[in-house]
Amino acid sequence: MRDPIAKKVAGMKSSGIRKFFDIVSEMPDAISLGVGEPDFDTPWHVRDEGIYSLERGRTFYTSNSGLMELRTEICRFLRSHYEVSYDPASEVLITVGGSEAIDIGLRAMLEEGEEVIIPEPSYVSYLPCTIMAGGVPVELSLKEENEFRLTAEEFREAITPRTKILILPFPNNPTGAIMERKDLEGIAKLCIEHDIFVLSDEIYAALTYKNDHVSIASLPGMKERTILINGFSKAYAMTGWRLGYACGPKNIVEQMTKIHQYCIMCAPTTSQYAAVEALRHGDRDVDEMREAYNERRRFLLHEFKRMGLQCFEPYGAFYVFPSIKEFGMTSDDFCTKLLKAKKVAVVPGTAFGECGEGFVRISYAYSIENLKEALGRIEEFITELRNKR
Repeated sequence: MRDPIAKKVAGMKSSGIRKFFDIVSEMPDAISLGVGEPDFDTPWHVRDEGIYSLERGRTFYTSNSGLMELRTEICRFLRSHYEVSYDPASEVLITVGGSEAIDIGLRAMLEEGEEVIIPEPSYVSYLPCTIMAGGVPVELSLKEENEFRLTAEEFREAITPRTKILILPFPNNPTGAIMERKDLEGIAKLCIEHDIFVLSDEIYAALTYKNDHVSIASLPGMKERTILINGFSKAYAMTGWRLGYACGPKNIVEQMTKIHQYCIMCAPTTSQYAAVEALRHGDRDVDEMREAYNERRRFLLHEFKRMGLQCFEPYGAFYVFPSIKEFGMTSDDFCTKLLKAKKVAVVPGTAFGECGEGFVRISYAYSIENLKEALGRIEEFITELRNKR
């Protein structure tokens, strides 16, 4: 029998995040600090709108692009918060989470063999989605000394004649790094100079703690070469509702919609009605959740400093990325031994690219009580490691 499995699929690694949490799920008294999911419930008024849509019998397909009402609210939101304007009729597509938008954006734009620059450490989907779209991933290692930001110099060195797309994953998962306007201006200049498109994943845009988030699409000359991706999972605690969106030039969004039409049809109707409510009346919810995350962020950084565990200060998302290089073991070994010895699960930095070696990702999308208990166990673990040296 011929091999039924496509080589490019067989060659892809499984997510480095999952194996630890498969173990945790079977381990009594274990604490997981690894899942990138808000510990808040979806706000009640948003849930009520979803329930109400079902009670009204709104169980039909929407248009492929999504409810016009929702697309209009997205455009209003982006204009008021990030100073970028889109036409809801032709430049917005509602997707099944931000992940679908990443996938179909790459598939719509890439020809076989064209290169995609992927700054790493970063979200696990970019590289396999590039490969599945026929592109060639070019992994660009970000540096702790630069706060894991992408510099114009690093970007310039990665560009070749075959470069077509830059993935811009900020605020960043796993590092929590952000890009400020001055950082983006240098990147934008090179994109225009070399005719490169940007896939800007801004799913954590609402969760920034230093300055307001700046979208590269808002910079001169960039809207026409940027696909802006965002969604409702992180800011509104709507992970299971599976709803995201992509905004960009009409000709690109039109082709993305074509793929979406054949593979998905439309995003969940109930989720779309709930998202309209979130955008119209959810700013206060986001502010409250962001403040809670910021409190946890400051707590973790304070505790790491007290323990003597090196960690640069992240200003976005809900992750910290401490260095464990002093212990002389791989990130995978550190996480495995921590889980077995103290029943605390964190994610090896290498799950997000090889340049994540020597770091671990810790999510603070958990209560202060859980974080205190977990950090107590982590401190015991690293104290034991130091005493063995």
